[in-house]
Amino acid sequence: MKKGKKLYEGKAKIIFATNDKNLIIQHFKDDATAFNNQKKSIIDGKGILNNRISEHILNNLNQIGINNHLVKRINMREQLVRLVKVIPIEFVVRNIATGSLTKRLGIEEGTILNEPLIEYYFKNDDLGDPLISREHILNFEWLDVVSLDWINKECKRINYFLQGMFRAINIKLVDFKIEFGKTNENKIILADEISPDTCRLWDVVSEKKLDKDRFRKDLGNVMQAYQE
Repeated sequence: MKKGKKLYEGKAKIIFATNDKNLIIQHFKDDATAFNNQKKSIIDGKGILNNRISEHILNNLNQIGINNHLVKRINMREQLVRLVKVIPIEFVVRNIATGSLTKRLGIEEGTILNEPLIEYYFKNDDLGDPLISREHILNFEWLDVVSLDWINKECKRINYFLQGMFRAINIKLVDFKIEFGKTNENKIILADEISPDTCRLWDVVSEKKLDKDRFRKDLGNVMQAYQE
């Protein structure tokens, strides 16, 4: 597979064209950002770990029928993935209250939710990725009702599987962000990455944070947490 020109560079990844119009190369950077890119740093090796962790998770999700964009990992920092048109919505699945949820609603940190909560955020850095409702999504035709309901079911399936995967190694899956995109055949599949950059992960016993909150909150030892 021949690597072509750079198509896009985001906060954590760079996308390159290939000689196949349906496939692209996703390169994981070492950049760490938080608070809508207001806080930035370079953490050596983070991209390598996120590449490997995301590969492992997406391969396992594929085995249970969750179609996603991963074709294969091609080196320490890059994956060959299917080209999709990303739906401009971030789907955040919460199992335990923390972060913006506790700030917005005054919910006590660490409160276990009665059932998984799915929130929608409009993907727009200039606007700060604002929280939106189901009605916004349908009204502005970002998705139709059938597609939105299907994605909600997929979010719950992914959450159920990941909770079990992490619980098996004594980690709580607190919450996570995922994105979906449409292929050239107009099929909706899971895209982007699933890693400590996009999940909140706590040790079951100590509740030590093993995710990007270590960078957000200046807790230190980011790489050690990702490695763990």
